[in-house]
Amino acid sequence: MPSRKNPRALAEQRREVRNESSKPLLESLKQWLEKTLGKLSRKSDTALAVRHAVGRWEALLQYVADGRIEIDNNAGRALRAVARVERTTCSPGPDRCGESAAAIYSLIGTAKLNGIDSEAYLREVLSCIAEHPINRIEELLRWNFPPESAEASTYAA
Repeated sequence: MPSRKNPRALAEQRREVRNESSKPLLESLKQWLEKTLGKLSRKSDTALAVRHAVGRWEALLQYVADGRIEIDNNAGRALRAVARVERTTCSPGPDRCGESAAAIYSLIGTAKLNGIDSEAYLREVLSCIAEHPINRIEELLRWNFPPESAEASTYAA
């Protein structure tokens, strides 16, 4: 059962744990990579891979700095079926039904991956979106919704 804790608080908790546990390991790994790089032939595949890792080090450190970021892209891979659905379910045309279907499937897939009741969330959003100010649309993103709003219609626009 998913936690009812605030997603921002969970992200902050993950960031703290990563800074305590993962950051020292990553610093050690970088030192080892740089030391190892000096021992490798410049044109070897291994040296190319090590340079690739070291060259993208700042991007990797975002995992430590931001608790919302996953270490892998498994969630994105799980949503690849959306692209196949878009290509196969609708013919191209002005109605853009493939894009709409892909957006809905992405929303539902993301909710599933995060243990969220997608039906309750969609019901809640659809019940208030018409009256919701467009300049505050980000408030309707699931991680900005109050945790109880996906189960009960308590969100006030």
